[in-house]
Amino acid sequence: MTTWKVGELAAMTGLTVRTLHHYDEIGLLRPLGRTAAGHRLYGQADVRRLYAVITLRDLGIPLDQIAGMLDGEPDIAGMLRDHLSRVDSQLQALRTLRRRLAVLTAHADRTPEAAELLDLLDHSRKAQQTFERYFTEEQISALDGSTISEWPRLIAAVQSEMDSGTDPAHPRVRRLAREWMRLLERFHGDDPNVRDSLYRMRADNSDEIADHGGPTDEMIDYIKRANAPRVPPPAR
Repeated sequence: MTTWKVGELAAMTGLTVRTLHHYDEIGLLRPLGRTAAGHRLYGQADVRRLYAVITLRDLGIPLDQIAGMLDGEPDIAGMLRDHLSRVDSQLQALRTLRRRLAVLTAHADRTPEAAELLDLLDHSRKAQQTFERYFTEEQISALDGSTISEWPRLIAAVQSEMDSGTDPAHPRVRRLAREWMRLLERFHGDDPNVRDSLYRMRADNSDEIADHGGPTDEMIDYIKRANAPRVPPPAR
């Protein structure tokens, strides 16, 4: 029969030996036995019970209530499902946090004033709310947020060409337009439903997007003209 000493179990679970001693003292996790030297020994049933204790504790349930919940054989399968659901929620929260950080990072080339930081945070919150109106949770999870930090540079480059009066057919502008489309495809993953939602969000919120550094309607038209097929000159 496989057994673990208290130090081994602590190392594998990330708990401290003191915590395992405490669980023993309050009757939450009794060891299977002890070694000749007096060290606590735990068996497989103890490990299953400890997993249940940790899972319930992480769900916010007080230790004094956990003992009563674990009388008899703990429902490990049910706890695994609950644990999985909790991890999924945490992943969604992390994806949301990553998108917000990407928006802030894209504007953090210099040290902003406090008022600007508050404005960025407000913009981040509103952007998240806008995303949630147009995309499902699954679609939001699938979006490639790593592209967000690349847009300010590209938008600035396109704006510079527009300000200089560069013809959209110029090879330099056409290269920027191709990069634009590649970024869009990376962002929506070539999913037609996500792409349609993205375009609908852009159409409904064009002024707000432009006000916060996004592309203007004129810039979108400029990119469309740069991407338009070129008609070869007639043969002479």
